[in-house]
Amino acid sequence: MLKQEDYKQHISERFNSELEGIKNRLLEMGGKVEQQVGAAVDALVNGDTGAAATIIDRDHEVNQMEMMIDDECATILARRQPAASDLRLVITAIKLNKDIERIGDEAAKIARQAVKLAEEGMSPSNYIEVRHIGANVVSMLRNALDAFARLDVDMAVEVVKYDGSVDKEYGSAMRSLVTFMMEDPRDIGAILNEMWALRSLERIGDHASNIAEHVVYLVRGLDVRHQSLESFVEQVQDLS
Repeated sequence: MLKQEDYKQHISERFNSELEGIKNRLLEMGGKVEQQVGAAVDALVNGDTGAAATIIDRDHEVNQMEMMIDDECATILARRQPAASDLRLVITAIKLNKDIERIGDEAAKIARQAVKLAEEGMSPSNYIEVRHIGANVVSMLRNALDAFARLDVDMAVEVVKYDGSVDKEYGSAMRSLVTFMMEDPRDIGAILNEMWALRSLERIGDHASNIAEHVVYLVRGLDVRHQSLESFVEQVQDLS
């Protein structure tokens, strides 16, 4: 099983620094998108177009971080030719980098829906589902990043498990919003905007779950993607 100290046993201190640098930059990028998701939800429910515009404008910062991390990973692969746990870390970093960047994209999409809702009319739902699902996916993302920082498989497993709950809440929320549209067709435009925001939140939950799965691969060397939850949990427990 991979442990934190395994990254501190190289002959080259420079190599140690490079690996630690990639990990720290991923966590910095993750913290930034976590903040953006929370801010985007707040902007939507509060009709704050100024905050929404700021989130949209700052999406390029996450894109720049993604490109920098990709370059660093490519450089390590070319120069260091890592093996075993070091290679898994670089592969995991590349995958996490993409998931984190896509979460940033989804946060920007929510912010764009916030602008539309503020300009075209607020939804009659009072955004109860958006508030609840938004808080849950932010928590999922935070826990997934913590699992990566601590190399904590148990925490990663809990994130993957919770994604199923978010999916169920998303389905329930969509059905509730359809009811609003049926009651008053004049609200259809606003509710559709809210639905798009909810879709982005559901996708953020999926990306947080992906991050957790990548942590399992990093620590255990086990690829658990595209499996049922039962099979995923069983395989992780078998290697405990």
